[in-house]
Amino acid sequence: MQPLSPERRSSRSDLPLIVKSDLHQSIDGRTIVDRNEVLLVGRLSAVVEEHPMPSGDTVTKWRIIVRRRRADRRGGTVTDSVPCVTFDRETAAVLRSLKPRDYIEVTGAFRCRVFGPAGAKIWRYEVEVSTAKPVDVAVLPEPEPEDGDHPAAAVPALVPRQVSYLAQVG
Repeated sequence: MQPLSPERRSSRSDLPLIVKSDLHQSIDGRTIVDRNEVLLVGRLSAVVEEHPMPSGDTVTKWRIIVRRRRADRRGGTVTDSVPCVTFDRETAAVLRSLKPRDYIEVTGAFRCRVFGPAGAKIWRYEVEVSTAKPVDVAVLPEPEPEDGDHPAAAVPALVPRQVSYLAQVG
């Protein structure tokens, strides 16, 4: 495993993964790094939703679909649908201009929000986005294959599989 350093960069956006900041503290000769930074590049899952808040602010909600690097047991593509929100008007305007399945890059922080009455709390985890920008898929560099990965190994994941139980007539 590579040590965390400011020199490591994202393979897709070339943004630094770890940035030196005032948050680095040294206690008893140990470096403590508490960071809450998220960078996601993926597809917008559906049209964004906007909800007015009692404070007068508007919260914009959406999900971003992010593929994992590994395939599942049957060779299919594994994805995560990550819930995102923003309270920023400029970021919301960028999102409203996008269509579902458009590629987007977002940065923000991981948040836990708690809803409901005292006896029945619901915990939701989401990314509170501070910036969003559309990504032109044609300019994204191809990810380098990891050890054991071969470009031809990804082809079966792209071919649709037949689902036999849907074809059966009852």
